[in-house]
Amino acid sequence: MNIKHIRPDDIEKQSMEIIESELGDTSHLTDFEKQIVKRVIHTTADFDYLQNLEFSKNAVESGLQALRNGTPIITDTNMSLAGISKPALKALGCEVCCFTADSDVAEAARSNGTTRAVAAVDKAARLFGNKNFIYAVGNAPTALIRLHELIGQKKISPALIIGVPVGFVNVVYSKELIMTNNIPYIVAKGRKGGSTVAAAICNALLYKLYKR
Repeated sequence: MNIKHIRPDDIEKQSMEIIESELGDTSHLTDFEKQIVKRVIHTTADFDYLQNLEFSKNAVESGLQALRNGTPIITDTNMSLAGISKPALKALGCEVCCFTADSDVAEAARSNGTTRAVAAVDKAARLFGNKNFIYAVGNAPTALIRLHELIGQKKISPALIIGVPVGFVNVVYSKELIMTNNIPYIVAKGRKGGSTVAAAICNALLYKLYKR
C-alpha cells in the first residue's frame, strides 16, 4: 500500500473541512459556538455534540474575558490537564491545575467520606475562591454537584463552568443542576462527554485568543 504522509496542520485543516461539510444546520449557534462544537467533534468524531452542547448566555464571552485576564483553568482530571494547550496558556499568562491526585485531597476525601473530585473542588475554592476561575469537568459528576453547592453558599463564583462528565451515575442530574446557577456554563447534555471533550472546549477558547 502506498501511504501518503500528510502534515499535522493539513490533517486538522482537512478534518475541519470534512466536519463543516457534514455538520448540517447550525442556525442555533453563534459563529464561535460553532467553532467550539467543531473542535469537540474533531476530538470525538461524534456529531451528536451539535445538539448536545448547551451554551448559557454570555458563556463564551465570559470565558474569553477570563482568559484575557489570566484566569486559571482547573480540571478534574490530569488527562484534561495534559490535553490543554500549554503554549496558549503561557502566551496568555494563564495556568491549568488539577488537584485530584494531590495527597492532601486524597486524605480529605478519606476523612470526609467524599470522592476525590469533591475534595479537589474544595481545595480549589480555598485557593481561588476570591478570584474568577474556569472549572472544566470531564469525568466527575460529583465535582459539578459540589460546585453547585459552593455557588449556592456564595463561596465561589466561577467565570465559566465546563460541565461535560461522561457516564451513567448522576451524570445527567449533575449537568442539569449546574445549569440552574446564575453562572456561565458550557454543558454537554445527556451522558456523553469526557476529559478529552473538556480539553477540546478549553482549547477552542484558548485558540480564539492565541494564534498558533
